[in-house]
Order: sequence, then structure tokens, then C-alpha cells
Amino acid sequence: MRKVSLVVLGAVIGASAVTIGAQSQIFSGGTARAAASDTYRNLNLFGDVFEKIRSDYVEKPDEKKLVESAVTGMLTSLDPHSSYMDAKSFRDMQVQTRGEFGGLGIEVTQEDGMVKVVTPIDDTPASRAGILSGDLISGIDGETVQGMSLNQAVDKMRGPVKTQVTLTILRGEKKDKLEVKLTRELIQIKSVRCSGIAQIPTQDQLRSSASDCGLKDPVRNANKAMDIGYVRVTQFNEQTYDGLRNAMQKFQQEIPADKFKGYIIDLRNNPGGLLDQSISVSNAFLERGEIVSTRGRNADETQRYNARPGDLSKGKPVVILINGGSASASEIVAGALQDHKRATILGTRSFGKGSVQTIIPLGQNNGAVRLTTARYYTPSGRSIQAKGIDPDILVLQDTPDELKGKDDTKGEASLKGHLKNGEDEKGGSQAYVPPDPKNDKQLNAAMELLRGATRDQIVAAYGPKQTAQAQPEKKTDGADAKPADAKPAEGAQTK
Repeated sequence: MRKVSLVVLGAVIGASAVTIGAQSQIFSGGTARAAASDTYRNLNLFGDVFEKIRSDYVEKPDEKKLVESAVTGMLTSLDPHSSYMDAKSFRDMQVQTRGEFGGLGIEVTQEDGMVKVVTPIDDTPASRAGILSGDLISGIDGETVQGMSLNQAVDKMRGPVKTQVTLTILRGEKKDKLEVKLTRELIQIKSVRCSGIAQIPTQDQLRSSASDCGLKDPVRNANKAMDIGYVRVTQFNEQTYDGLRNAMQKFQQEIPADKFKGYIIDLRNNPGGLLDQSISVSNAFLERGEIVSTRGRNADETQRYNARPGDLSKGKPVVILINGGSASASEIVAGALQDHKRATILGTRSFGKGSVQTIIPLGQNNGAVRLTTARYYTPSGRSIQAKGIDPDILVLQDTPDELKGKDDTKGEASLKGHLKNGEDEKGGSQAYVPPDPKNDKQLNAAMELLRGATRDQIVAAYGPKQTAQAQPEKKTDGADAKPADAKPAEGAQTK
């Protein structure tokens, strides 16, 4: 058997693995012939049904759609993550995993039938043309956006680099009309956002520093007081490791080594992405040892991925934040650093997606098949399929009354047809993250942990009350204070 593959780890709802290759198996004897006979008999059944529909259905059917629907049904019957992607879905998946496309550089959402600009991205055609947050896009190349879905509008604004597009903009309360002609450029989807932390940050501080990782606080001159590097990873695409490495280098330049308390890596509500990027991100904090292994149906398909020397964090303590929306590649990073006792995992149980998908292009503009081909295991041999990663320190958020009962994910174990993993499967957990970091108990607990609080103190201050009361008081040696030793607006899309 020979495989040539670029393997990707699947998001719960997003990109998975890419494998281009061939797989063959040689059978001999009567058993193989009997199995082949049964297979062809079943294929004849499909052909008979297809012909009946084509000849006798009340209206002339779309034959291509019939075949695609049959393929879709066959794949979705296997498990929740195997599926068929038509040509457009395949292209969209490639854009997501590459993390770059030809576009204008604006984050948009939909409001009252219009496309609303959330924010222009710095140093892109949109920002240079003077497009502002709050602008309404009413037309694209002379065609009204009324009646378009957000995805359709996004597709019209994206296109080949160096091609032009004209936007009709409505600005301000009076809806002043502007025609803006822009030339598409290569736009990168930033999967890493970062901020230096000097004190409890505000929402604006965490968002405004996505490009330079510097905390914007001129009143308190916070740049001189930064002591924690906060990195938010929204997905694992081809840009993720480079973004993380650049952020870490920036922190090490701006924060004196003797003042630098450590890193907070925020993987909450990160659905996953590319396997190789999760391995590289894990490797940024490790010197040696296994990061993850993948095991398919056959023993000879097992692959192990090991760390290479070179801890980019220089041994600084690390806290990883996870919740019920952290899945797949996020769980690989959390599981690897947890097993190596390189980071403290804080938050709530992760989603529990422990399978690997392979994307198999079908050629001739026929899209691709996303097929589950393996399970992955943490360095200690744990399969987190339908179980998730349990945090070292459980911290629940205070959920607003209107969201109570609606803020939990059901988890992999609740998905119909999921791959089973023994009798002790576990459901999902809370996935709510407060919009204002001042109210984010998990983030604040991570900061206090890095600044010297013991694990017992964190549990007492932030953990569930019953957990804190059940924990006996015990002396700690300070290792708890050094765990290393022991996504755009909601609904928004980027053009």
C-alpha cells in the first residue's frame, strides 16, 4: 500500500484532513469472490433504483444531483464527519485551510438584507480605500445584495488577485451613497490574535492588538508593565504556526525575561483544522517526546509524530484555556501539553472529537470525499474520542440568565453515528465566553495562576463551590504557580 498525503485534522464543522493517494488490497480464494459478488449485486440494486427514478419520476430529475445525493447518503451513514463535498464546497474548504484568498480585506455580517462592514483589515484594499466600520454594502458590481445570502455576497467580493470589483456603499444615518472601485489582493485569514497583558484587560485591548501584540494602554503606560503573553488561536490553518511564532517573538522582545510570567494559549471554541499545524503549535512548547499518534484500521497505518528540539517559549509557564467548543486539533495541543506536564489546562471539558478525516479529491471538477480514516491518541495513549480532554482546573463561567441552558455543547458523544469509545463516554460542556474579558473567569484565573496563585487558591476563588469545599487544604511548593514545570465578530466573514 502506498500513500502520499497531506494530513489535516478535522474541525467539528470545518476542514479536515487531506490525503491524496491510492489504496489497494489483494484478496484470494472463494471468500474474496463471494464478497465481490455481493458488492456487485448491491451496486446493481443502486442502478435499478436510479433507472426507475430517471424513467418514471413525475418530473425529470437532475441526474447529477441524484448521484451526489446518493454519495452523500452513503458517506453520512458512516459517522458524523464523513461527507461528500461538491466542487464549490471543496474550493471553500481549501480556502479555509490555506488561510488566504483573493479579496478586499473586510470582515462583514448581514443586517436587514444588507451586508454590513464589521471592520476593514489593516493594510488591505478596503482600508486603503477608506471603507469604514458600519458601512452598508448595497451593491456589488452593479448588482443589488438584496436577496443574496451572506455567502453569495462573500463569493462575489472574492476573486482572482489583481481583478477589480466595485462596491456601492451607504454611509451614515443619511445613507450617503458612494461607489468604490477596489483591486483584489491576497488576503490572509488571521487565525492567531495576541495581546500582552499588564492588568485585567478590556475587550478593546484584546481585540486591538491582533497585528502587533502590544497592549494599547497609554494612560498606564502598560507596555512597560506587561508580564503575560496572551495568544488566541481561532482555528488551525496554514498560517497558524507562523502567527504563533511571531507573537512569541514579539512578547520576548517587549517583555523583560525577569518580568515575563508566561503564556496563555486560548483555544476556546476553536473547532480544529490542520493536523500538521497542531503538531507545530505543540512543538513550540516542547523539546522532545511524542505529540500525537494516529491509528487506522490496519496496524501498519499507525503514525507517530514526535517533537523536535527547540522550545520557542524558553521554558516559560503555559496555561491553555479550553471549553466545550474546543475540538480536534485543539484537543491534540491540549492533550500533548497536558500529558507532558508542560501546561496547565484550565476551563471546561473539550468536545471530544478524536478522529482524523482524509480529503480525497475526485478529479474532473467532481469535488472530494471527506472520509474518516483514523483515530488519534495523546502521548499517554489516551483516545479522547467521545470523551474529550478534562481540564486540570475546572472553571465555569457566570452565564447570563437569557443564555442559561443554552451555553453548553452536546459534545461528540451526543452525535448520531459517532465512533464509539467504550462505556465511559462523556458529553459536552459549557462553551460560553463573556464578551468583556473583565468578566471572563477562566482568563482571570489563568492570569492569577501565572502570577503566583496556587492551584488550591484558584479552585477556591474560581472553581465550582462544591469542588472548592471538597478539596482539603494542603501545602504547595509553588509548582502550581508554574504550570509549565508540573475568532471576527459572531456571524462575520472575511472578504
